[in-house]
Amino acid sequence: MIKIVICGAFGRMGTTIGGIVNKEQDMELVGGVDIKEGSFFGVPVVPSEGLTDFLASVKPDVMIDFTVAAATVRNVPIASEAGCAIILGTTGLTRTERKGIDEAIIQANVPAVISSNYSIGMNIFWTLIRDAARKLGDYDIELTEAHHRYKKDAPSGTAKTILQILQEEVGPKEEVYGREGMQERGSEIGVHVIRGGDIVGDHSVMFANNYETVTLSHRAYDRAVFAEGAIRATRWIVHKKPGIYGMKDVLNLA
Repeated sequence: MIKIVICGAFGRMGTTIGGIVNKEQDMELVGGVDIKEGSFFGVPVVPSEGLTDFLASVKPDVMIDFTVAAATVRNVPIASEAGCAIILGTTGLTRTERKGIDEAIIQANVPAVISSNYSIGMNIFWTLIRDAARKLGDYDIELTEAHHRYKKDAPSGTAKTILQILQEEVGPKEEVYGREGMQERGSEIGVHVIRGGDIVGDHSVMFANNYETVTLSHRAYDRAVFAEGAIRATRWIVHKKPGIYGMKDVLNLA
């Protein structure tokens, strides 16, 4: 039985993941962490300042964290020191914050999966984008992403991963965020961000040349797609050697 604690228990992703874990035969939801005390799915939720004592009492195998950067940079070192494997899906981390998280995981000698997107389809999408960029690197490239109105970080962590892939394959190129006024397109990568309604997550990359365009896109219809990927990563990470892994490792992608 895999014992699991979820950080951000009362958030959209935390609640979705908690509901799935609660139904799995090989998993046990032993608690949650959030900014306020309470309960979900019949287990206690403690304030984040009580995380150290809570982990010591429930002794989880895995901590799943889909919160915000400010919370994650506190949660991960505490959970790593407690010997928990980590499933981290928080986006909006600065390079310094990510470096600190990596160091905490390595120093504590625990395994962790870190990804900006846990959708299996998105991880396949990333491989398709990489392959297309290798073959269409001389085309004009435009990236568009859309999320619900409450998402704070822009562009999304997923879009940043896409940009990293594109830069690795066709860069270095300037990234231009939106356009206005009189200006001719250069050799940049255009980036366009949409925030509205309850959009779960849309991402598309267009490769355009004279007489044709090639567009690759991925659309998430429900947060369950990210939660299911996190559950898959949770099963995979148990008993893995210490280290930092990605979803490509979980899915055995080249």
